[in-house]
Amino acid sequence: MAKGDKKKKPEKTTPEQSLSTFLSNGSHAGVVSEPHVLDEESGHETDVMTASFSSQPPLADKQLERSDDAFHEVPVLPNIIVQRYEGEKYLEQFHGEGVAYFQGGHVYKGMFSVGVMHGHGLYTWADGVKYEGEFAFNVPMGHGTYTWLDGSCYEGEVCSGIRHGVGTYRCANSSVIYRGQWHHSKRHGKGTIYYNQEATSWYEGELVNNNREGWGVRCYPSGNLYEGQWRNNVRHGEGRMRWLQLGQQYSGIWENGFQHGQGTHTWFLRRVTGSQYPLRNEYTGDFVQGLRHGQGSFYYASGALYKGEWKDNKKHGQGKFIFKNGRIFEGEFVDDHMAEFPAFCLDGANTPDLSGIRTHTPHPEDSESPRRAPGGDSGSGPALLGPDMALDITALLENLPENQRDLQLKQVEFVVLRHIAELRAIYSFYSSLGHDQSPDNTFLLSRLQLWRLLKDCSIHQQGITLAQVDRYICAEDVPSEDIHSPFSTMLLRRFLSCVVVLAYNTYHKDIEPSDTILVACLSKLMRENIIPNAMNVKGLLFPKPMHAVIAVNYIEKCWEIYKAFCRANPTPLADQTMTVRHFIWMFKDLSLFDAELTTGKLLEILSVENPAAYDRYYCNLDLEMTFLEFFEALLGCAEVSDQRDGQTSSDSQMESCPLADTPGERTRDSPLQRSSQRHSPLTGPTAKSSNPNISPDVGSVKSLEMGKSKEILQLSTSEEMEPRQSPNAAGNLTSQTGEPVEDRSGAGMTSCPAETELDSWVQRTHQFFTQRFFPAYEYSLELRREVQEERLRQTALARIALAKAKEDARLREQWEAEEEERRREEEEDEEAERVEGPEDDLNPSPAAQTPVASTTSVVITKQSPATAAKKKRK
Repeated sequence: MAKGDKKKKPEKTTPEQSLSTFLSNGSHAGVVSEPHVLDEESGHETDVMTASFSSQPPLADKQLERSDDAFHEVPVLPNIIVQRYEGEKYLEQFHGEGVAYFQGGHVYKGMFSVGVMHGHGLYTWADGVKYEGEFAFNVPMGHGTYTWLDGSCYEGEVCSGIRHGVGTYRCANSSVIYRGQWHHSKRHGKGTIYYNQEATSWYEGELVNNNREGWGVRCYPSGNLYEGQWRNNVRHGEGRMRWLQLGQQYSGIWENGFQHGQGTHTWFLRRVTGSQYPLRNEYTGDFVQGLRHGQGSFYYASGALYKGEWKDNKKHGQGKFIFKNGRIFEGEFVDDHMAEFPAFCLDGANTPDLSGIRTHTPHPEDSESPRRAPGGDSGSGPALLGPDMALDITALLENLPENQRDLQLKQVEFVVLRHIAELRAIYSFYSSLGHDQSPDNTFLLSRLQLWRLLKDCSIHQQGITLAQVDRYICAEDVPSEDIHSPFSTMLLRRFLSCVVVLAYNTYHKDIEPSDTILVACLSKLMRENIIPNAMNVKGLLFPKPMHAVIAVNYIEKCWEIYKAFCRANPTPLADQTMTVRHFIWMFKDLSLFDAELTTGKLLEILSVENPAAYDRYYCNLDLEMTFLEFFEALLGCAEVSDQRDGQTSSDSQMESCPLADTPGERTRDSPLQRSSQRHSPLTGPTAKSSNPNISPDVGSVKSLEMGKSKEILQLSTSEEMEPRQSPNAAGNLTSQTGEPVEDRSGAGMTSCPAETELDSWVQRTHQFFTQRFFPAYEYSLELRREVQEERLRQTALARIALAKAKEDARLREQWEAEEEERRREEEEDEEAERVEGPEDDLNPSPAAQTPVASTTSVVITKQSPATAAKKKRK
């Protein structure tokens, strides 16, 4: 900033040119404006049955976007001249706090050091653009905020005058907000983009040079959702798209925004409430540019099936059509019709007339058959209940005299018919617990929900545990590891059979044997347990619907941990369950006990619904625990455990996280926490967070505005992402400090007590599972792996040492044997010399007997045989 420097005209430059100019001259670097992309999923609503055969949902986005290279025209001043300075000086140099007025109308107010801008300051250009933040030797460096005249702003990390690091950009004109990673002033890395103020349109995932590229999730304003791989802002790779209004879903390969390759397209049919048959139209096979083309199979909701060749969304070529009644037509299809019967309609909406079509019945060994409803292939059962409610209690009837079985079965069916309305309502109510919505309005009762029903009806207090109930009602072909699985489902008729079996095993000892014992047991169960108590949900998992929807995201990981700590039972089924003793040992092994969560408190939590576990004087450590009891006990522990360690861990994670909110800024959290993210702070993110193909369907959580309860979460357990897993899906409702997330509209925020209670519960639960329980388990697994590796290493070392010892022993024995042989030979030589010695003395040598002939004579010495042999060996 030496006086006398010439002033140059402002130039429009790229960020890289601005960077080099700034570094060389200490002036302002170019700061780009944020391009915005507005895309909307377009298309017309069509009839589901018609659309399922003739067309694909619309795929193209209507995008109104500016170039990603469009910049705000910010003057770049290669040389700036100070016209006036007001402030502190040291040795005639600007030093300390002051204000500098530059030629051209630019102003800097802040800290100086030895004549240069250094420290915190505010630089205002003549056109009104401002930068407030850290300076280092005349260069914006560190953390700062750029503000433009239209209200747009950037707050985050700045390097050499450009956006580089982690920061948040807000565009005032288009309401676009981006929070994430930057590289040389471009969106690059992982981040989240909100495309509208209502946060109904957003993208979260990976970006490369301002483009969506890699793995990401895109939610459109219509609610349609795509999760998968991107390239150059279009869907490319493997991914899943769901059209919510059309009730359709595609999962498979994409190429340049179109379905192209192997995939599955599903058309969901909205069923009436209480339906158990979630059949839908579904095509699995080849796609070309968004059309069914190549080899593929189409499963109709009616049960019919077509398998063969396709061309431009129509059946064309050789194929096989299996009608819903099992009749089969094989032949050529042309333009979606049978070549031999062109007038025959295959739209699937009406029952076709097969009188004029040559078909044949399938052979018994024919593996191709239409899809049928779950359980629909079993026997029709007695006509009294019908095939949809036929009881399967054959194993139970075998305990009764043979002459009473038919009568007992008929009487039980009458009792079931008398209570069928209540039982249907109970089935429908409990099968929907923990679910936000279903794409086709169908729910099947899971084992987890059945356990909740039994506990609500106090079955576990009748001298029978839920684990024993599982053994009573399990089918003969169920693997031992699935007997206590919380994910197994059952139809209504299976549920009715289970109720009858449960009634007999619960009360048959209390009722006198008679020809109506089954009726008496079932009537008592309905009268004393089910009717008075059903649909009055207790426990910690299902009573509050929003809590249940959030908590189910932690179930999969908890089930893995439950199985890891189970032990085999000495029963004919050889199943594995957990006992109270194992549960306490687990907490001790994982070091989860603290000042608040003690062994006594843990027993109190277990005894809330099951007094048999603990009554302050007696503790039944051998009491079996199902997964529901295990999981609800964990939820109880989350309520009482000391969260201080978890909060500290959370804060440290936020400080180290590259996508954490920048200092001084409270922005809304990411709209989607992929269940694929790793919950363990010990090991960091796993590959699952970047790969959409590694996950079961566990759901996702969308955090919008904390001031509106209906926008707190949008969580779908049955139709959203593959979620990853993920137990940490609910952790984004509040900031890591527990403060409410910022309201983007700028209006004041008021939270009702219900919302505050929900936020607090979500935070406590999230911290317990993702920052204590899951990391402790992961650490124990890592420790076990290290111990196992150390054992293997020690075993290998011991094996090597043993082999070496054996070799040393063998060499020692060989050496000793050689030494022994040498000593023996020496002794033999010495013995031979002693024997031959006197003979040599008695016989004088030839030299002594032969006179010397000359002065040079040769002495010939005769050696003994022993001496000769010794020299020969040497």
